[in-house]
Amino acid sequence: MTQSVDRAPTVAHLASFWAPFAQPTFLVIWSVTLLGNVATAMRELAAAWLMTSLSLSAVAVGAVKAASALPMLLLALPAGALADMVNRRYLNISVNMVLGIVTAGIGVATLTESLTPTLLVAAVFVTGVGSALLQPTQQSLVPLLVERPQLEQAVALNGMGLNLARAVGPAAAGVLVAGLGMAAAFFANALGYLFVIAAFVWWKGAGTRAGVGSRERFPGAVAAGLRFVRHEPVLKRVLWRLAWFVFVASAYWTLLPVLVRREFAGSAGLYGNLLACIGIGTAITALILPLLRARLSPENTFRLGLLGTAAVLAALAGLSNVYLAALVVGLAGAAWLAALTVANVAAQALLPDWMRGRGMAIYLAIFAGAMTIGSLTWGWVADHTSVRAAFAIAALAGLGGLLLARRAPIPAHGPDLTPGMHWWPDPHVNQAISAERGPVLVSIEYQIDGAAAPQFLKLLRELSAERLRDGAYQWGVFEDVGQAGLFVETFLVSSWEEHERQYRRISRDDARREEMVLRFHRGPDLPLVRHWVAPP
Repeated sequence: MTQSVDRAPTVAHLASFWAPFAQPTFLVIWSVTLLGNVATAMRELAAAWLMTSLSLSAVAVGAVKAASALPMLLLALPAGALADMVNRRYLNISVNMVLGIVTAGIGVATLTESLTPTLLVAAVFVTGVGSALLQPTQQSLVPLLVERPQLEQAVALNGMGLNLARAVGPAAAGVLVAGLGMAAAFFANALGYLFVIAAFVWWKGAGTRAGVGSRERFPGAVAAGLRFVRHEPVLKRVLWRLAWFVFVASAYWTLLPVLVRREFAGSAGLYGNLLACIGIGTAITALILPLLRARLSPENTFRLGLLGTAAVLAALAGLSNVYLAALVVGLAGAAWLAALTVANVAAQALLPDWMRGRGMAIYLAIFAGAMTIGSLTWGWVADHTSVRAAFAIAALAGLGGLLLARRAPIPAHGPDLTPGMHWWPDPHVNQAISAERGPVLVSIEYQIDGAAAPQFLKLLRELSAERLRDGAYQWGVFEDVGQAGLFVETFLVSSWEEHERQYRRISRDDARREEMVLRFHRGPDLPLVRHWVAPP
């Protein structure tokens, strides 16, 4: 999976990296998102550290992280379906308003000293619900902010902004908490939501609809998202790799506050400084990422990120010097950004526009699920052994994840997902068919030379993934026992309306695959296509 490079990286690589900032809308949305993420990082630090003062249990601290991530696991796919169905501008404005009110409420509870461990976890869970509704929408809006050739740079810049927030947020939280108290971090987060709301009030383009054709119904949209991922093998590879990486990396996100309090006898300031070091590491890596990607394939970049994470965890298992720990967690931030940028870009490249919200929702659900399971797992291991033992075991898990690389490599390039509008016509279709009629049985007859049948069937079965991914719920191929070489491909679609959507979803890459199948047909005309609809 390595890429050959015939020249050294130049200034052009760096220039192209910053190119999305030439788009005013991208610059505005990126800036207010950075500000909002800084405020959110302040809140997350305050919540995690506040729990260590309410309970010394590592599981309780892990529960804060899990409560933040769990809503994404539970709600990401429904939220992604909403992102592909509703006005994303209005969704962003309304959810950010609710989040601002809830976060301000947490600040009031902290100020009045009425917060308990249970209430804190519940409050963090509520903010996690808001994030679960927003993140698939925000991810699906990236292609509206930049041209497709700049998508990778835009994703990397978004990652850099997120990690700049992780650098600035904890340091700012330390100053704010020291001067004004813990509640100030929550109030600052509530203020950050106001800037995000203002940006989406200004940007009318966020209201652009994602789907094609008639609007999908909610249950069907959710089912279509699951069906797409199930029948897209390359995307599944990316998601498996993402899940294992996040599960391993969740060890230092979860156990760092416990390490600071138990092993270093440190304060919230020290914890914030270590988080800032993670952010600095990611920010520096974002600046050099174009040069790194010019020399390494996506697969090798991801492996480097996983290997670096394992090395960080192994180091934290034995370090007792705070300054060395700061350097080590900086490497953690670098590895985090390198791996996640590769995974995010790969997932975006494999998703067509009509599925982007739901596809990225499933991506975020996998991320959140791995973070939730990892947080609880490493917290439990730390409570039953020690914090350092948990780091050591997580390091071994990271090395084990390299075994997935051989079976599930990350692709270097995505397919051409431009709509192909390619279909073999059925001249007998009655255009007056009601959209709700169904199910629809589509049959396509091929006349194949006997010697070519095995290769034809191999390609046709590969094509079946496209049929099932884009709308069919059942597929089959049959051979006529009375006429040699006559094969019939069949697939079932839930309704005529869904079959029309299926037509619009065929990409140019899919069309080329269908053309390869068509070359085996030896009849005088195109393969005979028939549509059969269940009686009303």
